[in-house]
Amino acid sequence: MYTVELQKLIDKMALKNCTPEVNVEEILISQSDVNRPALQLAGFFDHFDSNRIQVIGYVEQAYMQELGKKKAMAMMERIMEHKIPCIVFCRSIEVPPDFVAMATSYGIPLLQTDKTTSSFMAEVIRWLNVELAPRISIHGVLVDVYGEGVLIMGESGIGKSEAALELIKRGHRLVTDDVVEIKKVSDDTLIGTAPDITRHFIELRGIGIIDVKTLFGVESVKDTQCIDLVIKLEEWNKDEEYDRLGLEEKYTEFLGNRVVCHSIPIRPGRNLAIICESAAVNYRQKKMGYNAARELYNRVTNNLMKK
Repeated sequence: MYTVELQKLIDKMALKNCTPEVNVEEILISQSDVNRPALQLAGFFDHFDSNRIQVIGYVEQAYMQELGKKKAMAMMERIMEHKIPCIVFCRSIEVPPDFVAMATSYGIPLLQTDKTTSSFMAEVIRWLNVELAPRISIHGVLVDVYGEGVLIMGESGIGKSEAALELIKRGHRLVTDDVVEIKKVSDDTLIGTAPDITRHFIELRGIGIIDVKTLFGVESVKDTQCIDLVIKLEEWNKDEEYDRLGLEEKYTEFLGNRVVCHSIPIRPGRNLAIICESAAVNYRQKKMGYNAARELYNRVTNNLMKK
């Protein structure tokens, strides 16, 4: 299970801390979902997930005003007893001094934002889904080619970095070389990024480490990219049968998500950069509804039927 520091959330969302005496640096968030504690204010605590951020909006404020100060304080105390990570008041709702004193005694941060409740919740959930996403690290190179995230994989020394360097020279953007950190942000989306220590660097055997951002400019690098296509480089084997039509897609799997995968045999003289470009454009064309292999198959079938 991954966690994110509450201070990082405060900085990201520009939240105002109404309880400065509470040390927020030691508080960690482990749940991407948030909760509006309307049922808890009514006294129902069954299935209450105390690991979630609690959000107070206009409806909760109106209900607490109807409850009266004494009962509202009692319900808030019951919520705070569960050691929740924080409470966020949306729409610039004024935080009563009594709530601040109680939260300080329990060590619960009270935060404030001027955003509407729905928009704040949507933004927080989206951001936390990325920060807390399941992740793995694999050996490979990730490049943005015509807007498609192409993950180049293969054995060490087969030419992945050289192919990435040629793609950069042709105007495409490097995301990461050697180590790719993959996050599963949804059942359909994998995000690739570079470790902080190797970001924007490429290792070329015989030359050493080069800084792509410094040599080719900021337009040649990118921090994150969705992984749309995998290209596996492998040594040419004359006894192996390779797909020459591409009628059936092949896939590889990361964190339970399937990604289209092409196995490319390597022989002297093959231009890997052009092959990667062609694979990315062909994949993009398929997403737009045109399949060249299927078109050729239909032409051949129609021609045979005419005879």
